[in-house]
Amino acid sequence: MKADAPTPAQKPRGRPFKPGNPGRQPGSRNAATKAAEALLEGEAEVLTRKAIEQAKAGDMTALKLCLDRLVPVRRERTISFDMPKVAGAADHPGALLAMLEAVAAGDLTPGEAQALAGILKEHRAAIETAELASRLDALEERISST
Repeated sequence: MKADAPTPAQKPRGRPFKPGNPGRQPGSRNAATKAAEALLEGEAEVLTRKAIEQAKAGDMTALKLCLDRLVPVRRERTISFDMPKVAGAADHPGALLAMLEAVAAGDLTPGEAQALAGILKEHRAAIETAELASRLDALEERISST
């Protein structure tokens, strides 16, 4: 081992750059990406047409490629179902029951219900925090007045 080489205990961990180094500029492209784009420049229409022809001929890989471009996988959607108004922590069981019924009826997917339940959980935590803060203020007021 070299005398000037850092030992494992001396090596900096986590950040390979010096402080203040911004790294790669936003929007800059990798050299391999630039090379691939240069090779394909002007050929996009021909390649697309060929993929469509192969998909029509029964090539399942080409068909999947075309369908993924035409109809991308749906990530999120607006949820619309009957849910009772949730004003306080006491309203949460009714809201969760409405979500459960919507999943059972097929109006909501389990993933959508889980996301909505997470939002309700945050709402309940905010309500509880506000209630605890008001109770603490009342206790402090009572202690200071005695």
